[in-house]
Amino acid sequence: MKIVIAPDSYKGSLGAGRVADALAEGVQRANPGAEIIRLPVADGGEGTVEVMLAACGGKAIAERVEDPLGRPCDATWGVLADGRTAIIEMAAASGLSRLSKGELDPLNASSYGTGQLIEAARHYGCRRMVIGIGGSATVDGGSGILEALGVHLLSSQGTPVARGGGSLGQLDRIDASDAALRFREIDISVLCDVENPLLGDAGAAAVFGPQKGASAEAVSELETALTHYAAVVERDLGVQIAHTPRCGAAGGAGAALYAAVHARLEKGIEAILETIELRRHLEGCDLVITGEGRMDSQTLHGKAPLGVASMAAALGVPTVAVVGDAESGLPAGIRSLYTEIMRLRAETETVAESMLNTEQRLRDAGEAAIHSLDGNGSAR
Repeated sequence: MKIVIAPDSYKGSLGAGRVADALAEGVQRANPGAEIIRLPVADGGEGTVEVMLAACGGKAIAERVEDPLGRPCDATWGVLADGRTAIIEMAAASGLSRLSKGELDPLNASSYGTGQLIEAARHYGCRRMVIGIGGSATVDGGSGILEALGVHLLSSQGTPVARGGGSLGQLDRIDASDAALRFREIDISVLCDVENPLLGDAGAAAVFGPQKGASAEAVSELETALTHYAAVVERDLGVQIAHTPRCGAAGGAGAALYAAVHARLEKGIEAILETIELRRHLEGCDLVITGEGRMDSQTLHGKAPLGVASMAAALGVPTVAVVGDAESGLPAGIRSLYTEIMRLRAETETVAESMLNTEQRLRDAGEAAIHSLDGNGSAR
């Protein structure tokens, strides 16, 4: 029996590699002779560097940069074995995981630290960059990234605009000529885990602002500021970002890189599944086990387990999802892809309680997934 184990991370609990290890132990417990292929996945958010380095080889490099509130922190990026390809994840420097719940401040949080990582990769000599932008704590339109890359964001007095999305209403003009020159021969792919535009009801402020601590008043303020920002970008850089798909990813970080350094905005999970060669590993496979910390309607918008299950379904391979928790009434578009969705959290448990002994729960779920197969190796 051949089993492919391809989970995303359980954010706030375990990285994708440890999730895969625990599931694999459970599978071995149920079927010691099974051929197990571990393929941890990511969709451009937290864990992207780990997954890409595991798949392609290379090394991790630590940098001293700024967190979303401007405090010094250590963040890691990766360079692949070719020595020229950088793997960067926004979550490392500018992620929600950098802040406590009481520190969330989307009006002032900045993506500057992510720009510092990009600059570090450029100075290292990388001429290709793959940047995963999921999991950010910012709604600053990527303006912090641009500042770190040498873009001038100026007020009407000719002074730099303060960092954070709430200050973008003071923006008078943008000069990206220095950054364009620095990055003219660098190929940049931005891995997005959502399709949202920058503005509107499906935009960065309305959809992601509340997740990053924005009140209704702050969401309105951010929408106004981003609307002004988009108009200045279009006038000064000649690029339309307001309603372009994926420009709302990571609070507008996708928009910034798309406009200033001509980055490509790609569906993160597709790029990663191609890199780890999932399709090849699915050949002759009897079962795929995937999963994530929480499965909800957002899973439909390019999240890792959906990408894994979609590819498996196209090849006729049954897929079991093992998730920490799941939204009640999951859309049919999600449920139809899985032979079973196993939820680790019991109905009577709090989220905190459900995160205790996660590895043991995953081992038990891996064992149960094998028992979900009948004697012919087909999902029940």
